[in-house]
Amino acid sequence: MPDQVSPLILFRNQTFRSLWISALASNFGGLVQAVGAAWLMTSLSDSQNMVALVQGSVALPIMIFSLLAGVFADNFDRRRVMLVAQAFMFFVSIILTFMAFEGWLSPWLLLGFTFLIGCGTALHNPSWQATMGDIVSREELPSAVSLNSMGFNLMRSIGPAAGGAIVAIAGAAAAFAVNALSYVAIILALLRWQAPARDTHLPREPMGSAFAAGLRYVAMSPNLLRVILRGFWFGLSAIALLALLPVVVRETLHATAFVYGVMLGCFGMGAVAGALSNARLRNRFSNEIIARGGFVGFGASCVVLAFSTNTVLSGAALMLAGAAWVLALSMFNVTIQLSTPRWVVGRVIALYQTGTFGGMAAGSLIWGAIAEQSGSAEVALLGAAGLLAVGALIGYPLPLPEFNGLDLGPLNRFKEPATRFDLNYRSGPVMVMVDYEIAQEDVPEFLAAMSLRRRVRIRDGAQQWALLRDLHQPEHWSESYHVPTWGEYVRHNERRTNADAALSDRLRVLHRGEGSPAVHRMIERQTVPLRDDMMQKDDESLSEA
Repeated sequence: MPDQVSPLILFRNQTFRSLWISALASNFGGLVQAVGAAWLMTSLSDSQNMVALVQGSVALPIMIFSLLAGVFADNFDRRRVMLVAQAFMFFVSIILTFMAFEGWLSPWLLLGFTFLIGCGTALHNPSWQATMGDIVSREELPSAVSLNSMGFNLMRSIGPAAGGAIVAIAGAAAAFAVNALSYVAIILALLRWQAPARDTHLPREPMGSAFAAGLRYVAMSPNLLRVILRGFWFGLSAIALLALLPVVVRETLHATAFVYGVMLGCFGMGAVAGALSNARLRNRFSNEIIARGGFVGFGASCVVLAFSTNTVLSGAALMLAGAAWVLALSMFNVTIQLSTPRWVVGRVIALYQTGTFGGMAAGSLIWGAIAEQSGSAEVALLGAAGLLAVGALIGYPLPLPEFNGLDLGPLNRFKEPATRFDLNYRSGPVMVMVDYEIAQEDVPEFLAAMSLRRRVRIRDGAQQWALLRDLHQPEHWSESYHVPTWGEYVRHNERRTNADAALSDRLRVLHRGEGSPAVHRMIERQTVPLRDDMMQKDDESLSEA
């Protein structure tokens, strides 16, 4: 079981260790900046909705741009993508710092800058998370996710308190300056890291096709849809606590920016405890039980925070919320990564983040509006607690999948076939037909297998899939599908994983004809050309191919 791998072993991996430490500095700066922005907004505006929108302005670009960032993560050098993202955030943070020192920020201008920083985060995150699978083994991946979560929450336990102290002593502009400096460490670490070379034997997937491939893969994967739904629901409801915490600290606890930082530090300490207990809990409980506990624990924290006027009690509730937060979100993240092959992992992570951060962005707006209309953050927190309870109940009809040990590595059985024509990867469209001879008594089993085959084919890029049966020879069946180009046909077959091998083997056993099922590959023409437009290879070149 991958859950039994000790997380600390990963620190022997120099690349992982270097990036993890540099991420600590970056996370520290980001949390200090978040405290500065949230507290500055309370000074710039009396609107509770505007305060809540500070969280929403960070989450919204992640919802909007994550899929595009996922396409970049799967089709470009991930190291370069991350460097561009970090450099962009560094530049934006410098400008934000200057404008804050000059006193030129308005509420909407502050939201604009936090939105731009969120855009950089959106570009960075899919490549960062997908890179974990390039650095560590599949067995070590859950531990890597837990360590990354622990690192972030270690900083969450001290960053907000430090941010509160910085804001109280030197103002929000100083907090923004700390954030700008924090990008330097991770930029230097990425410059030093030699990323593994990417396979370039196929041309880069066009952007439109890459978008469609990511959406299609998730749409044809019911387990992934469940995880994304639960992530959205958790983000939509749980964000109420973080979005409205500045209001609760200021108006219910009647405290200062420093106390706000301490409250966030309590949240971070709880999250560290949750990250440290993650592997032990995964060994004892099912994925669904852990996720359900995250929903219930966070909901209970919202209820306590809605009624508490005691700083110590509120801090304890935030520690529980932090543990629940990291248990739920790390469970979703690990499930996504272990349920996705490497060729599409960046896009699937991006779609998961789109759902989760989309829920956070919508929740920030909704709970802020509810608090504004009711005149009380407590009403919004109680509403969020109710929604979290519903999210726990959703797990009964739609439980999270278990880590079932599926091997999603490439099958590597496919070899590009030699053809009689001089094709390039842009030649097409291509129609493929696979012929089977099936005995009547095997038809029910064959149809069940072909139902799975249809999902796998479409998931991996096939279009217009159909199953045909000969009216004169009922034992003869044909599977047909189309791909836009010869390159897409090669890509489609190379996407098959070791987990798909059992289905292919099952169909071969059911086939009663001689040898393997016959495969016909044909160039399609929608109109009849006036002359033969395909150049045939001579016998010598064919033998060399």
